[in-house]
Amino acid sequence: MEMSPLPWQRELWERLIDLQDRAKLPHALLVSGAHGVGKQAFADALTARTLCRNPQRTACGQCHGCQMLKAGYHPDLMRISPQEKSRQIRIDPIREVNAFVAQTAQQGGYRVVVLQPAEAMNVAAANALLKSLEEPGERTLFLLLADVPSRMLATIRSRCQHWALGVPDSKACLPWLGEILEDTQEAAFWLRVAGGLPLLARELAAPEARGLRQELQDLFDALVRGGEPVAEAARLERQAVERILWYGIAWLEDLIRLGLSGDSERVRNPDLLPLYRQAVKNARVRDWFRLLDYAREQRRLLVAGGNPNPQLVLEAWLVRWSALLRS
Repeated sequence: MEMSPLPWQRELWERLIDLQDRAKLPHALLVSGAHGVGKQAFADALTARTLCRNPQRTACGQCHGCQMLKAGYHPDLMRISPQEKSRQIRIDPIREVNAFVAQTAQQGGYRVVVLQPAEAMNVAAANALLKSLEEPGERTLFLLLADVPSRMLATIRSRCQHWALGVPDSKACLPWLGEILEDTQEAAFWLRVAGGLPLLARELAAPEARGLRQELQDLFDALVRGGEPVAEAARLERQAVERILWYGIAWLEDLIRLGLSGDSERVRNPDLLPLYRQAVKNARVRDWFRLLDYAREQRRLLVAGGNPNPQLVLEAWLVRWSALLRS
């Protein structure tokens, strides 16, 4: 568990702990930001400092509370996420939260509830949480993490102080990523591919993710050359359709940027420019917009647990893409 915020979060962190040290921090915080910006690390650092017996600018890392956190268990911390194979947070875990915050902290300090992704709460769960957010009891901190806070109930959002983590300046995160990837140029490339999101860049640079990206690049090339989309989709049968659609969305956004501006510096995937240029010749920008809307909606349904058939989604999407490339 992270005891310190990430380098690009330091300014926001200083504001937050200043509020905490002056006892001005609200009992419920909504921490939002795109996947890969570092919400989890930020929340972990705040959780650790809140449960620390001897906090400085960050948790001390040495006290009994910090040692319990490092060991993976603290009696005054509850984490809530969708249960295995479910994409929703249902009412039963929230009932456990309500019972948890009604108790006295076992270590005599704060009780902390970390709930993520907050937008995964179904309506019954969100309504059940309202009472605890309204009457949390003393020395209780709720941390709600969300990629897309607009998908949460307005009544939940209104009871939290919102801390939004934006895309960091590349100068603030490139040294961190360069150290992890052991190559500054590699770090700059993957940060660009990830749209400036450093933890997503780290994910995309991992060997398995690189392999999927290369496979999709080959598929894109095959479609440009007239490949059969259903057959190409079958090659990806065991891959995560959500991540495939994520790449497809990013590449469609690049195509639209290139088609509208003609400026290759604005694309996130510069290594795909030869394929982009060929694709731009074959279809109108408004057609790419339609395909982008379709891909976004299908990915939203998958993420929300709407249960569309992933393989059929992939085939339908590739058929549409192939039709544009041949038009």
